[in-house]
Amino acid sequence: MTIVDHDGAELRDVTGPSPLGGGWRRALDLLLVMSTTDFKRTYFGTALGYVWSIARPLLLFAVLLTVFTKITRLGAGVYMYPELLLLNIVLFGFFQDGAGIALPSVVVHEAVVRKTQFPRLVIPLSVVLTSLFNLALNLVVVLVFVLVAGVTPHWTWLLLPLVIVPLLAVLTTAAAMILSSLYPRFRDLGIIWTVFSTALFYGTPVIYTLGGTRVSHHLQSIVAINPLAPIFVLARRWVIDPRAPSPAAVSGGGARLLIPVGIYLVICAAAVWIFNREAPRVAEAL
Repeated sequence: MTIVDHDGAELRDVTGPSPLGGGWRRALDLLLVMSTTDFKRTYFGTALGYVWSIARPLLLFAVLLTVFTKITRLGAGVYMYPELLLLNIVLFGFFQDGAGIALPSVVVHEAVVRKTQFPRLVIPLSVVLTSLFNLALNLVVVLVFVLVAGVTPHWTWLLLPLVIVPLLAVLTTAAAMILSSLYPRFRDLGIIWTVFSTALFYGTPVIYTLGGTRVSHHLQSIVAINPLAPIFVLARRWVIDPRAPSPAAVSGGGARLLIPVGIYLVICAAAVWIFNREAPRVAEAL
């Protein structure tokens, strides 16, 4: 149905700004300013500063290490299990924080979102970039811990920042884009994500390993389709134990590895589509 005004002219819908309203250069400048400002505000204004960033994963690490080595013995027989557990907690913490903090970020920045040409995509990206700063510092602590524990450095350590972190960062960005763009219209998403992220923690090889006998074959086949699983399997193989099974071996063959890879790509494509669709109408939902 065509709507006309009192002069007979046809009225057309006016779309909101695109995710990168104002162009790439402006969006990049805003991204760097927002992420560095958030990082400094989070730590430089506290008494202990950066210590707070590593304190939480270290506390979780201490609790889980006690439970799974002294009580359930889940880590028994796993090479360098404490070091592996700490590495996994830091990596998963990056994903969980990046996506979780990004979820309400557009609503939190309502004042700037209402500005006509503010690039909406900068908001979740700045959260992920700030989390990436934290991850970089935390990984330095982890690697020092690993060296002190006696793990021999290997050339594959170079693949951690070149392969593993970028793969994890892309998936985190995709999750952040989906959650932040949908949350203004679907506020229940905050509760859903809290439950889902907890389930995802246990559905990812963080506190256990794949390819051994501690986890049943049936359960391993389910966990292996998680797009995070190959990333954590690679982290274990390249940083902690070169003898550990490869992602293909854990998945049950190269063909089955295509399942988590396909899910990974679908999530990334869906993130772009959903954010492009929701960005112009975000201000209306606030």
